Amino acid sequence: MHVVITGANRGIGAALADRFSQRGETVTGTSRDPKSDHTLDVTDPASHRAFAARLDGTPVDLLVCNAGVYLDKGEALPDGYPTKMWADSFAANVTGVFLTVQTLLPCLQAAHAGKIAVISSQMASDERAPGGSYIYRASKAAALNLGRNLATDLAPLGLAVGIYHPGWVRTDMGGDSADISMDEAASGLVQRFDALDLETTGCFQAWDGKDHPY
Repeated sequence: MHVVITGANRGIGAALADRFSQRGETVTGTSRDPKSDHTLDVTDPASHRAFAARLDGTPVDLLVCNAGVYLDKGEALPDGYPTKMWADSFAANVTGVFLTVQTLLPCLQAAHAGKIAVISSQMASDERAPGGSYIYRASKAAALNLGRNLATDLAPLGLAVGIYHPGWVRTDMGGDSADISMDEAASGLVQRFDALDLETTGCFQAWDGKDHPY
């Protein structure tokens, strides 16, 4: 199985890449670092085209859209959340997902029963609205909506799409007080990806298999 993981240089992406590699899968993990083996800046259409050209039609059995940013942590409502922060966040967390899927669609179709996993967050949920982090919440909600609509359009092509909350994970983004380790998150997510099929396409699930409220 060939797995492509965006943002695989650290955090959950790196943990997922390690987990798939350990079980013998072929893993292409991307990073926006120009010195990486597989460079991809998900916000840059030219970078997407170059990455797709390097794959040269190689089938992709599982695409994990993991790359993302959380830029507005600690911003205050009265004077925070600058417009550029909104633009940069949506470019990575929403447009970046769309461009990745769009560009790699031929590779996904070349695989047998290709799958797409979109890493969103519980902060995307309309039912969980404790306030704050407006940009991140809005971008992850948009990624959730994008994933569910992609699931509808790609089902006739035999491609399944799942959207996932990885848990509150102890990473640079999640912080040291988070609930679970990267290993726990990766282990649970791999199980979710394995179970994804056309019967469950469009699902919004947490790392532990529980359906997450929209």
